[in-house]
Amino acid sequence: MEQRQITDELREKRERVYLMLAGFFLCSMTMLNIIGLTRFIQIGPMALAVGVLPYPLTFLCTDFVSELYGRKRANFLVTVGLALNFFIIGTMWLGHIIPDASAQPPWQVLHLSQGVDLPNGSTVHGAVELYTLLYATTSGAIFASMMAYILAQYVDVVLFHFWRDLTKGKHLWLRNNGSTMISQLVDSVTVITVTFGAQLLLGKVAFATFLILMGSNYLFKFVVALCDTLPFYVGVHYLSRYLELTDEELRAHAH
Repeated sequence: MEQRQITDELREKRERVYLMLAGFFLCSMTMLNIIGLTRFIQIGPMALAVGVLPYPLTFLCTDFVSELYGRKRANFLVTVGLALNFFIIGTMWLGHIIPDASAQPPWQVLHLSQGVDLPNGSTVHGAVELYTLLYATTSGAIFASMMAYILAQYVDVVLFHFWRDLTKGKHLWLRNNGSTMISQLVDSVTVITVTFGAQLLLGKVAFATFLILMGSNYLFKFVVALCDTLPFYVGVHYLSRYLELTDEELRAHAH
């Protein structure tokens, strides 16, 4: 069979879409790491860390990349995200160990009237540098998110193609929801266990609270996964046309 010639214009169009999907993926992942546990919010019955809000978008992006560009490019995107996780935590660590400048603006120091328990198990009180508080609040969460990220994102890509092979390319909703819901369960169990497991063992977090955090985390991601089914269908339909992907190319992306 004669191989189709791809013009430079079409190649650039495909790369622009891939760049946009990768940008949303990496931005959502970074927001999770930076704002992470800095605030907890209540959405109906769900108590959530504010950093969780954009995170489900990462699974939708990898599903789009898996469907439109194939397994290799989806795994590449996940690997780049993992490298950025190391870059973020490395930068924060450097900022933590480098000595302070002699002159600090007044807003850099918080004066706490009472001791505050932090996620890493330590307690701070008195005059505390803002960055020190931010580092103590987010560094443990970043490590937890890295563990969850490694497991969940690769599981998502593997399961997406497993369902695709099993259904011979049919039932788009099954590979979208089947991969996302299972991988997000892995993510929720891992991130809550790593983040709060030590405090649970030390008795600083009640087991009921631990389960509420885990259940809320997964329930939110589960609901978002159901809600993104229609956008995924519509997106795949129009993007495959916009990118001029042939049936042969889409079948090739399944491997």
